[in-house]
Amino acid sequence: MRTLAKETLVASGLYLAAFLVVFEVVTPLQSMFFPEFPSRASLLFLPHGIRVLTAWLLGWRAIPALLPGVFLVFLYVGGMDVFLPSRLIAIAIAVTVAPAVFMALAFVGQDIRPQPGKTPCWPCVMGVGIVTSVLMALLTNMAFGSETVEYVAYLIGDIFGLFFLMLGLLYIFRYMRRNSSGN
Repeated sequence: MRTLAKETLVASGLYLAAFLVVFEVVTPLQSMFFPEFPSRASLLFLPHGIRVLTAWLLGWRAIPALLPGVFLVFLYVGGMDVFLPSRLIAIAIAVTVAPAVFMALAFVGQDIRPQPGKTPCWPCVMGVGIVTSVLMALLTNMAFGSETVEYVAYLIGDIFGLFFLMLGLLYIFRYMRRNSSGN
């Protein structure tokens, strides 16, 4: 139980932090550089990267680990409308789709989740992120009854968010490895 509490604190905390970066930094920049862009979706949605990487690392445990953070983001954005059926469905979609895709792959014999002694397949994780983004865009926008431009904006934001988060982590881990080896 303590492990799940720690995982929840870390995953939801990172999700909230990623959302704040998007909301406070990316969105104002996006509005400045693309004022005519008709969608409210972020073109660099870092929380999608948190969802995918958390699902990759934790499997089904990503669902309870991400739920508080996702709920708080929906509460922040929508206020008490968070309890509307469409919002509750969107929350469920946000926390379940990525773990479900990883678990479905494992079920059909393509388990790409981390394992001791096995090198991560980063393109595979990116592929799952893209599939997850497509599914989430379709399901979430159906729940909200959104326009087609919203689907495209969500896809772009999710894919770029995952890619740049993974790229940033790659450089951070490389830097940490270099410093720990004394070079």
